[in-house]
Amino acid sequence: MPDEELCFRSATELVQLLHRRELSARELLAAHLQRIETINPKINAIVTLVPEHAERAAAAADEAIMSGEPLGPLHGLPVAHKDLTETKGIRTTYGSPARADHVPDVDSVVVESLTKAGAVTVGKTNTPEWGTGSQTYNAVFGVTRNPYDLSKTSGGSSGGAAAALAARLVPIADGTDMGGSLRNPASFCNVVGLRPSVGRVPVWPSADPMFTFAVAGPMARTVADVALQMRVLGRPDPRSPLSHHVPAERFADSLERDFTGTSVAWSADLGGLPVDERVVQAMAPAREVLTDLGCQVADRDPDMTGADEVFRTWRSWYYVLTLDELYREQPEAFGASTAWNIEVGRKVTAEDLVRAQRLRTALYHRMREFLDTYEFLVTLVSPVPPFDVETKYPESVAGVASESYLDWMRACYWISATGLPAASVPFGFTPEGLPVGLQIVGRPGDDFGVLQLAHAIEGATQAGQRLPDLTDSTTSNAS
Repeated sequence: MPDEELCFRSATELVQLLHRRELSARELLAAHLQRIETINPKINAIVTLVPEHAERAAAAADEAIMSGEPLGPLHGLPVAHKDLTETKGIRTTYGSPARADHVPDVDSVVVESLTKAGAVTVGKTNTPEWGTGSQTYNAVFGVTRNPYDLSKTSGGSSGGAAAALAARLVPIADGTDMGGSLRNPASFCNVVGLRPSVGRVPVWPSADPMFTFAVAGPMARTVADVALQMRVLGRPDPRSPLSHHVPAERFADSLERDFTGTSVAWSADLGGLPVDERVVQAMAPAREVLTDLGCQVADRDPDMTGADEVFRTWRSWYYVLTLDELYREQPEAFGASTAWNIEVGRKVTAEDLVRAQRLRTALYHRMREFLDTYEFLVTLVSPVPPFDVETKYPESVAGVASESYLDWMRACYWISATGLPAASVPFGFTPEGLPVGLQIVGRPGDDFGVLQLAHAIEGATQAGQRLPDLTDSTTSNAS
């Protein structure tokens, strides 16, 4: 097949071709490196490219194939890692001028797991400074553009990963998520992002391995490709004390499921969040799609009381834990949003943390009981479609002014505060051709169930099959 066609195949298909020796890892890598050379300058998704490193890894992968060695689930697949994720010997900047030349001497456990499973590292994907916010831009590498419209943002903070996937630069990618960073860019770029349950994917190194808001997880163009990655990312690791001792092989099971009679709560606005009318219209068929799948759908909003205070209190505390020392040394190297988080965190008291944790405990149990009645909550990912790439964040949503850069991200970060698994799956488009995803929230620990429902929705809508047109270097509209 033509080299270009390889870049449009799913990761699952490519693995099968590699295992059957119908394709070599070097051929697959060459095709993706050629596409990166052609397309990446338009979107700025991959900010550090390591072709020589990748070529050595691909050659080793081919040797293993030819020698008959046991092959990992991701053997020979090109992968790009988020620039918040440590890569041994490969520049990792965190999107910060303070770390612009930083080269780690260790791999994160995510990178370690992916490469041990045979994935071939091609480079790093762009992220906002220290992952702050759902718009991918920083002073080191600039902005990442949305492949569906180059004048729009790709979202964030895993915006580089989402854009790289949408543009077919790599078949799989990793990301992180505290307030929506795997789900928001997936929605904006028409790909799939899974925020796993807390502890489902081990995290190391970490300033606080017990922190339960930030998680790592997979992104891909199909739900099956996300499940493929979870087979290796979901394995427990003693360096991450919260990691689950649940067999990751569960993610190798079939995603097919009969949803007849499955109770689903549909919430268009999570109980009153302002939502752009274009997003409302794009999500409008959701209830009918779920019903056609056999689900028993009820219009129900969960009680998210306290979620805002919980998330913002612990988030600002974590910024102080991780960045305060560096901020004191190099305040000039920090952007306004990151500095704001640290300054707010410095004011957090023990009383604030006690109150936030009590609110979070109550929130968790309300959501647990809600999901005793409804197996899934299906709702919005973002209240706005992708916005202008030069805009830091939406100043208002549906006529409601934003008081801070965080306000428009509530649909995701409220769910983060629950600790529950959640995925964004492609669903529809605005009249301008901008992608809109659906968020699926599952019961405690039911990451696989979330992927099963996402897979069913994916098959019903085929929205993920709608590709961006990147033939024009100045703009791009969905084809």
